[in-house]
Parts: sequence; structure tokens; C-alpha cells
Amino acid sequence: MRGLLTGGLVQALLLSGAALAHADLTRITPAAGSTVAAPAAVTLQFSEPLTTRFSTFRVMKVPPGTAPQKAADTALALGADAPALANKAGALPATAAVIKLPLKAALPKGLYVVAWKILSDDSHPVTAFRTFTVR
Repeated sequence: MRGLLTGGLVQALLLSGAALAHADLTRITPAAGSTVAAPAAVTLQFSEPLTTRFSTFRVMKVPPGTAPQKAADTALALGADAPALANKAGALPATAAVIKLPLKAALPKGLYVVAWKILSDDSHPVTAFRTFTVR
């Protein structure tokens, strides 16, 4: 009987751990830290679908003398149609594991931050950013 209880407890813990997992970034294009010609879009791929209604995605040129983290925070605070953003405003599907952000034409040279605040299907919020450079 004790073995059944112990086995049941272990199984319950394993299942609850799986339920508490959250979406992780598995791929980003352009690659984090890369130097590229001005891309037409940024694509983020996550380990599970996101609820996009409660998620925010922004791309912004990092102003000179500004730390990328500060630029990411600023980008996330801006409205979707803010002129400072490099991405175009647009609708996303209700849930998606792959997010494609079309960018404005002819991005100027410089460092860009891709920032996101997401809500996984398990309701776990995650805020993060990556950078790339346009040559």
C-alpha cells in the first residue's frame, strides 16, 4: 500500500511539473547577436503556443548610449503603432507558437532589440529580449 501511495505522489508531482511548464524561445531569426542586412521580418519560435491576446512583441532600434535592457523596457511600453518601433503594427492569431513580425522597409544601420512579454497557455508571464545588428 505504501508503494502505491509513494508512486501516486511521484506521478502527481511529475504531472503538476509538466502543467507548470512555460513557453521558451527555441529560435529567433535573425539570430540573437547576429549582424545582418536589413531583414524584412523577425520570427520568434516558442516551445508551445502563446496566448497572443495578452502578449506584446516589439522591435526597436537601440538609441545610442542606451543599454539593450532599457531599450527593451521602453519598446514594450510603447503602443503598437509608435513611430519609434521598427516593426509594423498588425494582428496576430489568437494562439501561436511562431510569431512573425514584419519590419518597416530600409531599417537604418545599428543595434536593434526584439522584446516580448508573453503569456503561456499555463498563464505564466515571461519578459525577455534579444538583439541583432543591421549592417
